Amino acid sequence: MTKNQHTKRLLLLMPATTYRAADFMGAAHRLGAEVVVGSNLPQILETFSGGRTVTLDFDHPERAIEQIRSVPPFDAIVPVDEEGTLLAATLAVALTLRHNSIEAVEASRDKSIARRLLRDAGLPVPRFEVLPIDQDPGPAGERVGFPCVVKPLVLAASQGVIRADDLASLRGAVKRVAAILADRKIQQRGPAARKILIERFIPGREFALEGLLRDGKLEVLALFDKPDPLDGPFFEETLYVTPSRLPDSAQAEIALCVARATAALGLSHGPIHAEVRLNEQGPWILEVAARSIGGLCSRTLRFGTGLTLEEIIVRHALGMDIPSLERERRAAGVMMIPIPKAGTLRDVLGKDEAKAVPGIEAVTIMIRRGQSVVPLPEGKRYLGFIFARGERPEVVEAALREAHRRLVFEITP
Repeated sequence: MTKNQHTKRLLLLMPATTYRAADFMGAAHRLGAEVVVGSNLPQILETFSGGRTVTLDFDHPERAIEQIRSVPPFDAIVPVDEEGTLLAATLAVALTLRHNSIEAVEASRDKSIARRLLRDAGLPVPRFEVLPIDQDPGPAGERVGFPCVVKPLVLAASQGVIRADDLASLRGAVKRVAAILADRKIQQRGPAARKILIERFIPGREFALEGLLRDGKLEVLALFDKPDPLDGPFFEETLYVTPSRLPDSAQAEIALCVARATAALGLSHGPIHAEVRLNEQGPWILEVAARSIGGLCSRTLRFGTGLTLEEIIVRHALGMDIPSLERERRAAGVMMIPIPKAGTLRDVLGKDEAKAVPGIEAVTIMIRRGQSVVPLPEGKRYLGFIFARGERPEVVEAALREAHRRLVFEITP
C-alpha cells in the first residue's frame, strides 16, 4: 500500500449470539481493512478484533449514535446478522454513509409492513390479517381461511411460525406464540412485538435466493433448493443445495419476483436473502431480509477464484472492486442439523463416520455438551451444520442425508 492510499475502516456489527464473527473478520483482514467490532457484548469478540471494540445498544439504535461518536470515522458499516440491520441503517444515516434507508430495513424486518408493501406493488400475497397477540384469533382465521400460518411480526429463523388447520389449532398456535413473545428482550422491540400475522398457507416448494443489490439492481449470487417439504406444523429448514435443479425459466421468474420485492420494500444496497415459495401460480415472496444467509450456510458459497460471500459483502460495502460474482461450478450444500427434542445435549456420536461420507467437507457442532437445546417453534438455533460438495446437486443432497443419518444425538430431559 502506498502512502497516498487510504486504509479502509470498517465497522462490523456483531451481536453476541452470532455464528459469523470469524468468517467476517477473516474476510476483512484478507482485504486489508481496519476493523472495529460494534457489539452488545464486546468482551466475547475481542479475540476477533484484536481488542478494538465499541459497545453499542442494538435494541435502541438512537443511543448507539452517541456511543459511536467517540470512534474515528468509518468507510462502511456491515451488520453480520439480522439483529444488526436496523442499527447499521441508523448509524449509516447519522454518519452519512451509503446504506439502505431506515424505512426499507424496518419494512424488511416487520412482516406486516412487508406484506402491505408487496401487495401494493402488485406482487402475489396471501390473504392476511394483523392482530394483537391477546385478541381472539378466531374471526381473523375464518376470514383468512384454513390452513393458515401464524407468524410473529419481529422474529426470524422460523421461530414462532406455526401452521393451523382449524380453529382449535389456530388458538393453540397463538397461545404458543404469545409465550415466546413474552420474553423481555423481545418485548423491547416495541409495539410490533405484541402483534402477530395470520396468513393463508401457501403450498409449494421452497427456495432461497442469495443476492447483492448494487445501485438498486439485483445480482443473483445463488439460488438454493430446499429439498425437504416445508408444510408444517413447524417450518424447520434443514437442507440447502445449490445450484438449483429448477429449469432456467423458473429460476428467472424467481429472480424477477425477488427484484420486484426488493424495490417494493425500498432496498437498494448490499446483500439480501430471500425466501420464496413456488407453485402453479408462480413465485410467492415469504420474506426478503436486508442481510446475507444466516448461520454458517455462507460457507457453501465460493465465487471467482475462491472469494467467500463475506469478502464480496465487505468489498461492496467499502467500494472495492469485485473480481467476479460467478459461483463455482461444483454443486454445494449444507444441512442445518435440527434439534430433535428439548433437553440437555450430552453428546454427539458418529461425527467421524459422518465425515467419512464421500463429498462431506465438514461436520460442525455449534452447541456444547451440557447446554440446553430447544426445538422449533420455541427455539431458534441448530445443533450444527454439515457441508458437502460434489459434481451434481443430487449427489450433494444424498451425501448430506447419509452423513446426518450416521449422527447420534444424546439429549436428556
